[in-house]
Amino acid sequence: MKNGVLDILKARFLINEDANAAKNWRFILFLILLAIIMIANSQRFEQKIYKIAALSNEVKELRSEFVDRRSELMKLKMESTVSQEMEPLGIVPSSVPPVKIKVKIEKKKSFFDNLW
Repeated sequence: MKNGVLDILKARFLINEDANAAKNWRFILFLILLAIIMIANSQRFEQKIYKIAALSNEVKELRSEFVDRRSELMKLKMESTVSQEMEPLGIVPSSVPPVKIKVKIEKKKSFFDNLW
């Protein structure tokens, strides 16, 4: 047992000249490749998380700006605001309410209606 642990610590299984040493090297290189792929994958995952967080913050800012602009627009569209802006130009609201105009369209009489 002591000899087996000492061989592992000295890495004799990698430098022996038998066929097992080549297999061991291939397996170690495979494990290193898998580790590199795993590290790269986690790096990309973290970058995407940071990008998502930044975009979420930007969406929140844009949404609050939209609500603010919409409230400003509603205030500017009010009749009192419009009349205050037009007073210096001499345009004032009418004191007489508007009248609805109805247009009556005469029906064309058919040929038979004209006969009777």
